[in-house]
Amino acid sequence: MARLFLVRTFAIMAAIVLILQALDLLSETGNILEVPGNGQAQVWTYVSLRAPQIIAFVLPFSVLLGTILTLATMNQNSEIIALKAAGLSAHQVLAPLLLASFGVAIISFAFNDRIASRATATLNQWQKVNYGPMPIDRGDRSNVWVRDGDDLIEVEQTQGRGANTVLRNVTLYDRAGGNLAAIVRAPIGRFQAGGGWRIGPALRFDVASGQQVRIPSIVVGRDARPDQFTLATVDPDGLSLGALKAAIKDLSGAGRPTKALEGSLWHKLSGPLSAVLMPLLGGVAAFGVARSGKLFVRAVIGMALGFTYFIADKFALAMGNLGAYPPFLAAWAPFLLFLLIGEAVLFRTEE
Repeated sequence: MARLFLVRTFAIMAAIVLILQALDLLSETGNILEVPGNGQAQVWTYVSLRAPQIIAFVLPFSVLLGTILTLATMNQNSEIIALKAAGLSAHQVLAPLLLASFGVAIISFAFNDRIASRATATLNQWQKVNYGPMPIDRGDRSNVWVRDGDDLIEVEQTQGRGANTVLRNVTLYDRAGGNLAAIVRAPIGRFQAGGGWRIGPALRFDVASGQQVRIPSIVVGRDARPDQFTLATVDPDGLSLGALKAAIKDLSGAGRPTKALEGSLWHKLSGPLSAVLMPLLGGVAAFGVARSGKLFVRAVIGMALGFTYFIADKFALAMGNLGAYPPFLAAWAPFLLFLLIGEAVLFRTEE
């Protein structure tokens, strides 16, 4: 049973990923190839970065469909009736699928944490430069804007953390009374112990005179902290569990809100574990007499329960991001709720 379940689950996943990847390429290939110098190699690079996202999204659905297809086939062939006639309970019949799905959940967590998160971070940076030259470091922040009084600081890319933060391609928009006074550009900037960022070699353009002046170095952003650059845009999907936990700790230490990120942190655990729910929710397709003509109805009920869980999961996570739900509740409430629903349906109908 476990082997049949795993083979069908991963076969369904491969088919869905292939279809979704092909459809995604139809919409993105033109954007990739319109950049001068991009060709087939860049298209395959996009596929390698996009495929892990699609796999992470599709895997729980594949577990649900693999469960229903496996159990409906066994029911159609009267194998479930034979198992129950031998004295097995409904939970014992589903036990091999539950154990196999727990293994799938472990694989899903490792895949999301080690592969999908890195691919997401790299793809997001690549898309921010409109599929131009690939970013240097996958863990860096790109396209960061920070306000320092009236001035605006734009940084193309940041590297490092804390006092070791390095800014790449810095642009300072020096404003006075809301009016632009000068624009200062420099390839690199480093944090100074006394506060501020020393950038250079700098090129200063004076708006009033229209003249450009080269400056060896200049200190800007005296009130701008390193965390404003490194934690300006924290994408939980692009960080591993440990990296997201460290980012939340840094944000909390800087006095910034972290509730939405805490919900995403918990969801990195509850999301992969949803695979364990699928045999329980789809188990309704295993029971009942196939010749009664209600096997299809049972399969539809199993799919409805599974897809309703995914909708409730996204809704709870959105409510957590808005601050309406506590982080733990936003990540775990749908899982616990549908665990009880699945058990209630199983006990009500079979036990």
